[in-house]
Amino acid sequence: MRNQASRLSRTLLLMAALLLAGCASVTLAPTAPPPAPTDPNLVAANELAQRYPTLRGPERAQAAQAIEQLLSTVPDQALTDFAAGLPEGDPMYAHAGRVLQARGLPLPRPYDLAALWAVHAGNRPPADHDGYRPPMRLGVLLPLSGNLATAAAPVRDGLLAGYYGERRNRPELVFYDTAGGAGAAYERAVTEGADYVLGPLGQDEVAALLARPDRLQVPVLALNRAGEGAPAGSFSFALAPEDDGTAAADYLLARNVRQVLVLNGGDDTARRSVDAFRKRLEAGGGAVSDMLVVTGETPADMTEAMRTAMLKDNGAQAVFLALRVAQARAIAPQLVAAGFATRPRIGTSQLYSSGRSEQDSVLDGIVFPTERWAAAGVAGLPMASTVASSLPTARGPAARLFAFGYDAWLLTAFMERLVTGDEAELRGATGLLRIDGEGNILRAPSWATFTGGHVVPVADR
Repeated sequence: MRNQASRLSRTLLLMAALLLAGCASVTLAPTAPPPAPTDPNLVAANELAQRYPTLRGPERAQAAQAIEQLLSTVPDQALTDFAAGLPEGDPMYAHAGRVLQARGLPLPRPYDLAALWAVHAGNRPPADHDGYRPPMRLGVLLPLSGNLATAAAPVRDGLLAGYYGERRNRPELVFYDTAGGAGAAYERAVTEGADYVLGPLGQDEVAALLARPDRLQVPVLALNRAGEGAPAGSFSFALAPEDDGTAAADYLLARNVRQVLVLNGGDDTARRSVDAFRKRLEAGGGAVSDMLVVTGETPADMTEAMRTAMLKDNGAQAVFLALRVAQARAIAPQLVAAGFATRPRIGTSQLYSSGRSEQDSVLDGIVFPTERWAAAGVAGLPMASTVASSLPTARGPAARLFAFGYDAWLLTAFMERLVTGDEAELRGATGLLRIDGEGNILRAPSWATFTGGHVVPVADR
């Protein structure tokens, strides 16, 4: 194990050196010299982080992964002490903070988002004691007609539930249909006096709006990721497949699982979940021991391949199922036969079913991320079962988007609390919400499992 760790360290140092060599022509003038670390991986990560803001595209993504992997070997106290000594505005702080948050550790200070938040706050009245500071006129960009209207309806209704549940002064609220183009909807919202814009929802819409050559006149809280993180002038909140993969890796790493068999459903959602899972697992010192691709709704018998993956040297201690629910129902008995019944089995939010307990009993014991609203309830919002009984857009899989819309309102109104607090979080309907150093909202979900085919919450550890 020691030789393996040494080889990993040398590999990461080489990766960092190659990335640094590729941008050696770039020179930056830091506002103040950072504290001098002695850990070689911390040194390499810090040098790479200083050049990170100048990178774009694949180089930027590779650099972020290399920095995270290098920092994964740095002890908690050493990383905390180093981050605490970084001057304000140092690009390393965002990376160090992300790793500390992933470990469940507090930030030495809030992220350096004061200048960005000043733009978002605009001319809003001062915040209440709990951080409530909504805009004055909120423009919401959603596809209210067309192909995405079905997905937008629960987001809209969840937003309205949060909005009307607030008894204090609320902003004027206006919805704009993005079916004719997110850019046109944004321009209309700005022209009609919006001082803050929430949306758009589609990933392509977000990427197009945030890539505008002209600076955004009014700040945006986008409801999807733009690819490289939120650019200057915007924040970003998403329910993305990547979130499931990252959360699953964190769940297993927290339980000392380092070798994982991955079952990949083969579609785009599975691919994105698996990519994020692998990156976070490797950054935490783990590895994907084997990956098996599951094709079709009735896959072939893979029992022997899964048993081999478990029994070989450094074999799988757990399994990650990036599968649709029908695929998981077919594979689950094979996992039991292969010997995984007593080992952690963790899936994605795709395992949520609409109450078919007679079919889902084969999934008993598999854990998956779910909404905090469904698992434990949220102050100010009726229980999920109560809302679902009267509102179609809060039933079944749509409940996840309803919770997302509710949290979008919370973020619009309480963002100052996240930006200015070093341990700040919002207890949202989709999970515990925090912010990273690039303006992306991070979400820690609740967890559920199947018992007798019924979905039941898993107690937090």
